[in-house]
Amino acid sequence: MKRVGIILTLALVVIAASQAWAFTCPVVIKQAEDLIKKAESGKVTADTKPLIDEAKKQLAEARAHHDNAKTKRDHGDAVRKAKIAAAFAEEAIVLQVP
Repeated sequence: MKRVGIILTLALVVIAASQAWAFTCPVVIKQAEDLIKKAESGKVTADTKPLIDEAKKQLAEARAHHDNAKTKRDHGDAVRKAKIAAAFAEEAIVLQVP
């Protein structure tokens, strides 16, 4: 009986871990979206516009990876692209500070 409990516990942990990974994408994508909006609401200059455009491009790729994900690797790619988008947006925000 103890073995059955251990096996069920392990199965639940595995299921929860795989679901948690899939739910990471929307959170990171949302963070990148918020940073891009913040960057766009500031003073957009010739220096910051290419950064914001690249952030939007990376965010679109992140969404595509997440929407078409079939494996954990696809979700990992989505998270990586969203983090890159956030980094570009953050750089634009930093350059806007007087």
